Amino acid sequence: MTPLPPPTPDAAAPPGLRHGGCACGALRFEARGEPLHVGLCHCMTCRRRHGAPFNAFATYAAADVRWHGPDSRWRSGERSYRLGCATCGSPIFWADDAGDYVELHLGSFDEIGTLAPQYEIWTLRREPWLAPLPVAQYERDRPGEAA
Repeated sequence: MTPLPPPTPDAAAPPGLRHGGCACGALRFEARGEPLHVGLCHCMTCRRRHGAPFNAFATYAAADVRWHGPDSRWRSGERSYRLGCATCGSPIFWADDAGDYVELHLGSFDEIGTLAPQYEIWTLRREPWLAPLPVAQYERDRPGEAA
């Protein structure tokens, strides 16, 4: 993951790039290529961070994500942190300390409807009124993964 220079006015986006950012527009990102996977998380940290019953995210290799703008970070796990806009407070992504992966929140992408969840994690925390999606279900983390 590397800082992104401010955008050039009227610059056309090259194919294979997805753009997004915060609510106020001060923090912007671009993600190159397709995500490694897309999921929903029902864990208490995601629920509280987003003020919502779950977080929808797309996981990218950190090298494929660039951003610019005022950011605010906080440690959310033993080996991870979360980044949001320092101006408006919008949460933008989760990242591992190793610098391998970034989980971009689907609600922060400019285009809607282009990415769909492939699995749900922490389903033991799912709201009882929320029906499971017809995708793989995991009570906690996916096997071999831990935040």
